[in-house]
Amino acid sequence: MPKIGAGKLYYLLEDELKQIRVGRDKLFKILKANGLLIKPKKKYHITTNSHHRFRKHKNKIKDMEFIRPEQVWVSDITFIGNRIFSFNYRCVFKKNCGLQC
Repeated sequence: MPKIGAGKLYYLLEDELKQIRVGRDKLFKILKANGLLIKPKKKYHITTNSHHRFRKHKNKIKDMEFIRPEQVWVSDITFIGNRIFSFNYRCVFKKNCGLQC
């Protein structure tokens, strides 16, 4: 059974393992010692999708010169995934103290 995890393997072999007195933790140690544990998939963060069908706004402050405080405000909406709801919103407004384009 390729790519079966140690937890599922223990569940499938539980009766046989009890006869030879091997518990879940011992099975994990045996699998680890022999290099048989499955490496977890690398988790990656989904970032901005710039190739969407919606309108994209130009950067209006890119070449602007800032001469006074609170001349420019920027905002960002972030979608935060969770297990209860499909996603949450987080909206952040910042005074543009140090512009980074």
